[in-house]
Formats: sequence, C-alpha cells, structure tokens
Amino acid sequence: MAQSVAQAVEQYFEDLDGEPPKDLYALFVDILEKPLLETVLVKARGNQCRAADWLGLNRNTLARKLQQHGMDARALWFEARLAQRRQGKS
Repeated sequence: MAQSVAQAVEQYFEDLDGEPPKDLYALFVDILEKPLLETVLVKARGNQCRAADWLGLNRNTLARKLQQHGMDARALWFEARLAQRRQGKS
C-alpha cells in the first residue's frame, strides 16, 4: 500500500507540472479516508460500532467522519448487498 501511495504522490507532482502543491496532507487524507471508511463499513455490515473498533476510532469520531464525507453507513451496506445479489453472489 505504501508503494501505491508513493506512486500516487509522485504522479500528483508530475501532474502539477511545476506548480507548487497546496494542502497536500488534507488532500491525501480526504482521498484515502473515504474509500477506507466505505470498505470497512461494508465489511462491518453497516455496524458503526464494529467499524469504529476495527478502525481504532471512537464511535463519535467515525460518525463525524461519515458526516463530513456525506456517507450513510447502513445505506452503504445495503447498496453493497444489492450489488452482490445482482452479480449472483450471496
């Protein structure tokens, strides 16, 4: 994973084409955090307490992060289940 992140950062600098970067930390945390939360919540079947435990976060911190990203834990899990059923997986 670290190598993938390093490659993404390198590519970002190349894409800037000499322009100075700005707010890199916030940019990359935001980019990485949302798919991390989505994946863990789906694996936790929308259970925020379980997901928070797996992430090493306080339940309230997880809830705040979900709100910041405009995410609904239960809806994510239901959408994942529907997608699995459409693909013929249980």
